[in-house]
Amino acid sequence: MHPDILIVGQGLAGTLLAWQFERAGIPFKIADAGHASATSAAAAGMINPITGRRLVKGWQIETLLPIARAAYTAIETVLGVPLWREMRVRRIFADAREREIFSGKFARGELAPFVSDYDEQGCWIGGAAQVDVGRLLAASRARWLVAGRLGERAVDLGAEFPPCDLVVDCTGLAAARSEAFRFVPWEFSKGELLAVAVAGLAPEVILNRRQWALPVAAGAAWIGATHEPGVTDPRVTAAARRTLTAAAVELFGADREFMVTDQRAGIRVVLPDKRPVAGRHPGNFHLGLINGLGAKGVLWAPWLARQWVNHLTEGVPFDPAIDGRRFTG
Repeated sequence: MHPDILIVGQGLAGTLLAWQFERAGIPFKIADAGHASATSAAAAGMINPITGRRLVKGWQIETLLPIARAAYTAIETVLGVPLWREMRVRRIFADAREREIFSGKFARGELAPFVSDYDEQGCWIGGAAQVDVGRLLAASRARWLVAGRLGERAVDLGAEFPPCDLVVDCTGLAAARSEAFRFVPWEFSKGELLAVAVAGLAPEVILNRRQWALPVAAGAAWIGATHEPGVTDPRVTAAARRTLTAAAVELFGADREFMVTDQRAGIRVVLPDKRPVAGRHPGNFHLGLINGLGAKGVLWAPWLARQWVNHLTEGVPFDPAIDGRRFTG
């Protein structure tokens, strides 16, 4: 028998944790008041194995990518809706320095196995993907509401601890602002993206040149994302709209027409060591969390959820690289 478990929050982290629990036969309940203000609702759901101005291969990408692919394709089979889309990235060099960095890393084999083709303008990155986060959250919520697993209510852990053996807090920004997890050195970064109507994009190709363009449907794409460290105001801004509109012109070319149809903003929760956090609270065995997913949530969430399953079913310790105890000494 497993203890009574309550997952607080049904964003990306809470949803993947619940699916892993369900698959492992671990009883659980979910408490979530709704997705209206959830950062996950503004997530592009993109996985890119090589990112940044210095073309850095993602942390443990060779391990985490197959886990993510298996998790999302299994969920879409159960739900009967498409969630996982294999893609590739056309990385356009922003300047000569970026081209020089690429040449050195490619020659040393640091970008294998994801980059095998390039030209003077840029390179092609394989192993990319996109997860339909909005559809995942909505379809999972409907399933668990019908099953009686999900209660549409808010839980204030600071006011009253629920009567169960284990609570896993997956509320993201709310958890980072709570008294219980003050020992974690949280950092925040605001990100905005634009939805645009545009014709003629290759449906399985992400364009990347400092910013990115992600085709999401016929005649539609997202442009993202801005990065404002320390900003926690969730409102969209005119400045971000201008930045992303200019990025779209660069990515599409001046001759391709597009129209902005929507603008979204979210607050990323991140950590100084650029790793997520998962595990039990060091001072309260009955409290745990998954948090700090930043912009890599769809890649990290399945693996973090599996860490919880292995811990509960086999007593396996959490990976020290993501265990919250790394902040307590």
